[in-house]
Amino acid sequence: MLKRKLPIGIQTFREIREDGFYYVDKTEFVQRLVERGKLYFLSRPRRFGKSLFLDTLKELFEGNEALFRGLHIHDKWDWSVRYPVVRLHFGAGDFTDPDRLTEDVHDQLATLEEANGIAPRTASAPIRCRHLIAALREQTGQRVAVLVDEYDKPILDAWGTPAAAVNRQFLRALYAVIKQSDAHIKFAFLTGLTGVSKFSKVSLFSDLNNLKDITLDRRYAAVCGYTEQDMDTVFAQALAGLDRYEVRRWYNGYSWRGQRVYNPFDILLLLDEREFRAHWFETGSPKFLIDELRHRGVPSIDLDGMTTSEALLSTFDVDEMAVEALLFQTGCLTILDEKDRDGRIRYRLGYPNQEVRQSLNERLLGALLPEGARRQADDAPLRELLAANDFKGLQAFLCSLFAGIPYQWHINNDIQNFEGYYASVVYSCFAAQGFDLIPEDSSGAGRSDMVLRCNGAVYLFEFKLSKDAPEGKALAQLKEKGYADKYRRLGQPIHLVGVEFSKAQRNVAAMDVERAI
Repeated sequence: MLKRKLPIGIQTFREIREDGFYYVDKTEFVQRLVERGKLYFLSRPRRFGKSLFLDTLKELFEGNEALFRGLHIHDKWDWSVRYPVVRLHFGAGDFTDPDRLTEDVHDQLATLEEANGIAPRTASAPIRCRHLIAALREQTGQRVAVLVDEYDKPILDAWGTPAAAVNRQFLRALYAVIKQSDAHIKFAFLTGLTGVSKFSKVSLFSDLNNLKDITLDRRYAAVCGYTEQDMDTVFAQALAGLDRYEVRRWYNGYSWRGQRVYNPFDILLLLDEREFRAHWFETGSPKFLIDELRHRGVPSIDLDGMTTSEALLSTFDVDEMAVEALLFQTGCLTILDEKDRDGRIRYRLGYPNQEVRQSLNERLLGALLPEGARRQADDAPLRELLAANDFKGLQAFLCSLFAGIPYQWHINNDIQNFEGYYASVVYSCFAAQGFDLIPEDSSGAGRSDMVLRCNGAVYLFEFKLSKDAPEGKALAQLKEKGYADKYRRLGQPIHLVGVEFSKAQRNVAAMDVERAI
């Protein structure tokens, strides 16, 4: 039996503290933020605890001391001072209609006015908000804490429609109030699902250019999410009986240049259901992301190991967004490592864990294959075929899979002319079934297209696309480059698998297999 209750879906700090739920103390970060600055922005993927962190800030500035007893900040805060709080949140609304955003903001401002006994003002939302902040300062004699949760959701809801630009312009004017009201503001903290562009001329925050973006500040890497230390202390009793290696493999790995963290929603659902499943990924469909990847023709096999710059990762523009930034900011990719080249940081991105690799590739298969072929891929006995080293059976399955793609799919596009399409279908098919994969695996002689490890063996794949008849180039490259050399130290069988696709047949033309000597 669990020692405490699990706060699944609960984002209210007061409820968690008063009702005895599990709680990971984040108030050391709060103290650091308040002592070192005033205006902050933080981007994190959905369900990472951003709303709970903002609610913690709200209760702190309102001076509700009893809720903080036993926490880091309790004896470091002046509880004799209470600050007024203006909190706006956009996580629950649907803003595909731009009129809905205007109505929602006016409704939130009206609620704040009524709660504080301030006469409502008939004006635009930005003017009304500016008046509210000034009135709270005059009424209480204290500067105001401004908290905005999921600042960008009204834009993401309307992604790909004219309403996105309308919502952006509305929010740009609203958020400009924070800078205009600087003299009345004690502290401001905004959270979002996407980063703030420091460079785009149409940035949502071009009028609020004094925000400090802590998204990639390693000192705040664990401001949201659970660390390994949290797991070993706060959740030690609840984790009893679960394989910690599997817990890490499935759910750990999110990195913002500091400590790697777990998604809290994943861990809470795991502790409740005691099953390793895609708890977080299944709660929200990244349809707009899949659509973007398909529209831009990004091969799924290229996703794991992408390199990018800090500038690209922090860019958010409704009209154009780098695919690397989309994948990173939605939590589908994370920072694996970084290199400083003359003051310019380059990041290597990859899947954070098994949950995301497997789940995202399941969705990608749905975009790469028609329904019938996708179901065939789901039911493929890949593990049985590899356990028996039945390469003829594996080739037959792949041939059947590509044969299941109707001719109409190739009309009005030329996907059959690109090696990346065929490689992506194969990669996503294996990844969706949870295999241990390394795409574009580097060695001293080059890079093999895909490395698969299972059943105590290593399988090195090379993919080639020929005009018509197979030419044996895939297997030849595996042998000539000596890709197997880096795996010989494992003492495991190594199989070289050269797969050649035919443009004319739009299918596997040959699969040549040899065991490395």
